[in-house]
Amino acid sequence: MPTLPATTRAVIAVAIAGVTASLLTGCFANPVEELVNRSVEEAVEGATGGDVSLTGELPADFPTEVPVIEGKIGLSAGAGGTEGWIVAITSSSNDAMAEAAAALEAAGYTEDTSVSGGELGAKVYTGSGYLVLLAGEGGTVSYTVTPTAQ
Repeated sequence: MPTLPATTRAVIAVAIAGVTASLLTGCFANPVEELVNRSVEEAVEGATGGDVSLTGELPADFPTEVPVIEGKIGLSAGAGGTEGWIVAITSSSNDAMAEAAAALEAAGYTEDTSVSGGELGAKVYTGSGYLVLLAGEGGTVSYTVTPTAQ
């Protein structure tokens, strides 16, 4: 059985951590939620060496060339700037996915229709040295951003 690359394992770990924290804490801001978020962040950061936030901030090294929609950042993680980033944003928009796609296209990104899954709520864009996988439904969009080989 093939082994997953370190980047893929890190993204999976971050996603699992985010879901776990959400399930354990619910949607209410309280000291228990903050403690769980901080513990999950520290565990994932220790395991991956990356920057993780469950408190609403983009990773410090997130590329400015990748536009993101306005909204509440529920999860963000970066693997040192060379491996990639993942960000989940909830917007007040009725169709956050369309808004995110329009922002990427306005910034010069092009959709790679050979790998996009429109019926699955996912699209892949390339441009400005990055590959961006958008996935979303309703008001929530997740961005998985990886540098492309130059």
